Amino acid sequence: MSQKTLWDISPIVAPDAPIFPGDEPYSLRWTARLSPDCPVNLSAITLSPHVGAHADAPLHYADGVASAAEVDLDAYLGPCRVIHAINCGPLIRIDHLRHAEKNLPPRVLVRCNRRADTVWNPDFSAYAPETVAWLAERGVRLIGLDTPSVDPATSKTLDSHQQLLRLNLRVLENLVLDEVPEGDYELIALPLKLAGACASPVRAVLRSL
Repeated sequence: MSQKTLWDISPIVAPDAPIFPGDEPYSLRWTARLSPDCPVNLSAITLSPHVGAHADAPLHYADGVASAAEVDLDAYLGPCRVIHAINCGPLIRIDHLRHAEKNLPPRVLVRCNRRADTVWNPDFSAYAPETVAWLAERGVRLIGLDTPSVDPATSKTLDSHQQLLRLNLRVLENLVLDEVPEGDYELIALPLKLAGACASPVRAVLRSL
């Protein structure tokens, strides 16, 4: 039995990780250190749950809906297709994805960048709302991309997030797909069971089928 290849598609979470202006950056402090009087190192962290690769919960864009602890997990685990739309411009349009439309699995990740940004760049690619609907019509239950958001940085209406809510889709943002060829994989990207949280960090990986 041949060993399956694993792609780690999560950026490192560090104090200088790029974040939306106003988000809480990652920080770590030590609450205990190894010493003759202490047998362990212990740390405490603070961060926005949108730092690094993360799963938005519906609570991020609506009230009275599921938090990160309440979302069903099956959307984040299973067959997945990576589609390349490199340099697609401000929005991922339907035409950018048609070449990989046949027999879509329930999870689709779109690679927009040749290299993931290592500093905040507001001019990232996002999903056009009609593209989200088009994918849902084809049985897709989770979408993702290698940029900070499915909506443009300047959006105040969050039209693509609202499509996710209307169509009951899940989303992964801030992935790193630099080394991932176009094709089909197994996705593993489970959110943490964070009570009341609007999102959760994930350690997102792809595994060869």
